Amino acid sequence: MIELIQFPWSPFCIVQRRLLEFSGTRFKATNLKLTGDRSLIWKLTKERYYAAPVIRDGRNVLFETGENTQVIGKYLDQKLKLGLFPAELEGEQSILWRYIENDIEGLTFKLNDAHFREFVSKPDQLSYIRHKERKFGRGCLDQWHAQQKPMQAQLTERLMPFEEMLAYRPFLMGNRPRFVDFDLIGMLDNFLYSGHYKLPAQHKQISKWYRKLASAKLFQFVT
Repeated sequence: MIELIQFPWSPFCIVQRRLLEFSGTRFKATNLKLTGDRSLIWKLTKERYYAAPVIRDGRNVLFETGENTQVIGKYLDQKLKLGLFPAELEGEQSILWRYIENDIEGLTFKLNDAHFREFVSKPDQLSYIRHKERKFGRGCLDQWHAQQKPMQAQLTERLMPFEEMLAYRPFLMGNRPRFVDFDLIGMLDNFLYSGHYKLPAQHKQISKWYRKLASAKLFQFVT
C-alpha cells in the first residue's frame, strides 16, 4: 500500500493526497509531528531529505529533488495511470505550476498560517513560530494576521487567469483534470483549511471547478 508522509495542511502534501483520492487506490496517510523530529523522513530517504511530502511505496521512496520538480506527482501518474502529464501539455503545465506554486501558494499559506493556533497543538506552537520566524522574520505570523484583507484581495486578483480559463472548459487544460488542476486545488485547500475563508465570490467558475474536481474519480475519465 502507498504511504503518504505529510503535514495535513501543507499545500504540497494536499496535492499528493488529492491525487491518491482521485485514483481510487487505497493508501495510508502518516502525519508528522511538529516537534522538529524528522527522523522518519531522514531514515527513509537515506539522509538525503527532511521535508514533506514523501511517498513510500514498498521499497520505493519518492521526494522532490528541486524547487520545480514534480517527482512524486509523476511517479503516482505513471504507477496509477492517471493521465496527468500528457507530452503535448508539458510546457504549458510547467509554466502554470510554477505560477501556482509561487504566486498563489505565496499568499494561501500565509493566510492559513495566520490562524495557526487553531490547528497546531499548543505544545508545538513555539516550534512552529520559531520555524516561521527563522524563514520570514520576527513577528511574521502576527503581520499575516493583520494583513488578511489585503492578502485576500491579492489572491482574488491572482486567481483571475484561472477564472478566465475555466469560463471555456471544465478543467484548466481541457475536458479532464491534469496535474495543474490538482496543484491549484492543493493551494486552495490549504487556504480553506482554517475554516476562516471562502473561495472568492466573484470567481464563480473556480467555485464550480472546485466542487467538480473535489469529487472527481479516475474511472469517470477512463474510456
